[in-house]
Amino acid sequence: MTDTDKNQPDKEKRFQALVMPHLNAAFNLARWLTRSDLDAEDIVQEACLRAYKYFGSFQGENGKAWLLAIVRNTFYGGDAYRQAQAQCVPFDEEAHDCADDDGHARHAGNPPEAALMLQATQRQVRAAIEDLPLEFREVVVMRELEDMTYKQIAAIIGLPIGTVMSRLARGRKRLAQLLTAHEQER
Repeated sequence: MTDTDKNQPDKEKRFQALVMPHLNAAFNLARWLTRSDLDAEDIVQEACLRAYKYFGSFQGENGKAWLLAIVRNTFYGGDAYRQAQAQCVPFDEEAHDCADDDGHARHAGNPPEAALMLQATQRQVRAAIEDLPLEFREVVVMRELEDMTYKQIAAIIGLPIGTVMSRLARGRKRLAQLLTAHEQER
């Protein structure tokens, strides 16, 4: 029996304890990235296989962030990403600007997105999140739905915390605009 064989039960127990509890979060992120349950299932399955294969090199204790990073990398490296890109409309900053007539950003005591989120139905929120450009959707999902910290999100997507904060702010702003538009359509 080799040393690898002796360590196999420990590896499996540690994998079960650190990674497996986060399968729902992995599916949730994959679902929001792909907008498809079937594609999300495929991505999570592939990500879990990769996670297990490389679990010996995992040194941390945050299995959720590690698994979500693998899910994200699996998505961006696969066909689902190319399909999502083909469906995306580029985000036009000027067309969706929330500035007053003087060009200053509008601020209120209570952020408008908070009031809109309380008033919007779950279906409207889901539709609005799905309409977000991918770069905003992924950080909004990780922060707001998966309750990841800025630091964890930065590690997952491989960008500085400031970029994560910027994308999150822009994503929230765009989400508020989408919810307002959905509300006006009703």
